Amino acid sequence: MKQSEVDSVDSSDAVLGAKPSVDTVDASAAVPPPDLHIGDWFVETRAHRISNGRREFKLEPKAMALLVHLAQHAGSTVSRERLFEAVWPGVIVSDDTLTQAVTKVRKAFGDNARNPRYIETVPKLGYRLRAPVHFVSGSSAAAPAARKPGARLLFIGSLVLIVSLIAVFIVAERSSLKLPDKPAPAREASDQLPTLTVEPFKLLGEDWTQAYLAQGLTYDLITDLSKLSGLLVIGSRSVMGQKTDVLPMYPVRYRVQGEVQRVGSQLRVHVHLYDARNGRQLWSERFLRPIDNLFEIQEEVSRQIVSTLAIKVDEAEHRRLAHRYTDNVQAYELFLQAQSLLLVRLEPENGEARRLFRQAIEMDPSFARAYGGLALAYAADFRNQWTSDGDVALQRAQAMARTALEIDPEIPEVYWVLAYVSAQKRQHQQAIGLLRKAVSLDQSFADAYALMGGIKTYMGQPAETLPLVRTAVRLNPDAGYLYFLLLGRAYFFLGDWEQALINISEALERNPANIEARIYLAAIRVASGDYEEAAWQRDEILALGQEFTAAAWLQTYPMTDRAQHAQLLATLQKLGF
Repeated sequence: MKQSEVDSVDSSDAVLGAKPSVDTVDASAAVPPPDLHIGDWFVETRAHRISNGRREFKLEPKAMALLVHLAQHAGSTVSRERLFEAVWPGVIVSDDTLTQAVTKVRKAFGDNARNPRYIETVPKLGYRLRAPVHFVSGSSAAAPAARKPGARLLFIGSLVLIVSLIAVFIVAERSSLKLPDKPAPAREASDQLPTLTVEPFKLLGEDWTQAYLAQGLTYDLITDLSKLSGLLVIGSRSVMGQKTDVLPMYPVRYRVQGEVQRVGSQLRVHVHLYDARNGRQLWSERFLRPIDNLFEIQEEVSRQIVSTLAIKVDEAEHRRLAHRYTDNVQAYELFLQAQSLLLVRLEPENGEARRLFRQAIEMDPSFARAYGGLALAYAADFRNQWTSDGDVALQRAQAMARTALEIDPEIPEVYWVLAYVSAQKRQHQQAIGLLRKAVSLDQSFADAYALMGGIKTYMGQPAETLPLVRTAVRLNPDAGYLYFLLLGRAYFFLGDWEQALINISEALERNPANIEARIYLAAIRVASGDYEEAAWQRDEILALGQEFTAAAWLQTYPMTDRAQHAQLLATLQKLGF
């Protein structure tokens, strides 16, 4: 394929399955729960207002519904999934939507996410309302100023009444918003497809050196099924790294689970396909075959899933399912080992990954994905300044990526690799063209949307980053810290310090050693006037990279927007870098 053809490939940047905002819809027809006191605040659920005799704030309907649901479960942790079901019934929204609603409630209370008195974030679980809650029976027409803390007359309704009213409120709100139980025809075509998630295969036994096999089987099964136009695949496949304890944001129709164990020269694989709506097992099979039959197992699993779900597959897709990246099982194993090391993103592991990729290529010189992996290893040397000659490393990365594309132009991942290398060379428009081609080959390729979003920020268009990364999160909610970093970076340049802080903090919770996330956290603290916390982050950055300087770091940073570059440099200079 010629480069001009790659650059001209058309693909929409719109969010898959994007929905109109429902926060602005009038929900006054809903039957709300009783008014309530939360700490020193009086909450008028009908008026969507909170007050404490000194200040008064109006909450949007969804923010109020969120607050009411947390109040109903005060003192208990409410999972994000339960909040989605309660506050946005029948609507698919991103994780970021919930975060924004929590932020709005916190702002109204004057609460601090770092030291919360009202809404506490419970890492990896959900949210908890900490303040005492009292529901008020009867009318709430009296002015809140007259209800001083020492003279309030509280009528506590029975628990049964509260639960009933909450249920009525949620059902009535759903009715008032006129949300269909099933996707409307006007939704995106991809939203009408059956959705399937491949959960990370479990490694059986105690030989953790074989963990790459479980990771590789998961990755390649997702890759195979993503080639089908009749299926929307959600899963943990990620070139950018992964995390596996978050549930998908799309409502999943089917789930694939599996276990794998290598015993000597034999490979045991057990795969299950479930209907997620009722938990019924649709198909299950055990395989015990020589490790040399690994590709046959992968192909058979893919075909059995397609057959069981009765997905229509055209001739071209049949060829893609049958297409293997290499016929050499030893080369494939080396590739999987190298890939698992590459995702660690540390210098020693990156060097070992590069060595293993080369060995895989020696065994199979036509192994396109191994060339792509080698390209990423060289690009990491450049980006992280792990080599004394970064320009040579970047040239090698580009050469390896182009070789991969010449060998097999039908692998979406190869376009992603070349796009990543192009972004490091600050060739952003070319990178976006390559990513659009990747998406045209695989509509479920979350990392393609994520990288496209990251590049938009580099170009000075952070507002365009948000819908692209939200799409990536919906398609691959377990991808890990980088998606949060991309969102936090975009919010920083949009001037939304609170959202930037939330997302960067999430990124650092998943990868505390990431210098870029530390830099943006320090920049956020400077921008919001918290210089003491900014100084602490500066010390953390120096601990991670003792010779860190702003000039050296920005030398390989692919930001091309001059205003944003100057803003970042000025912030780093304030920190003494």
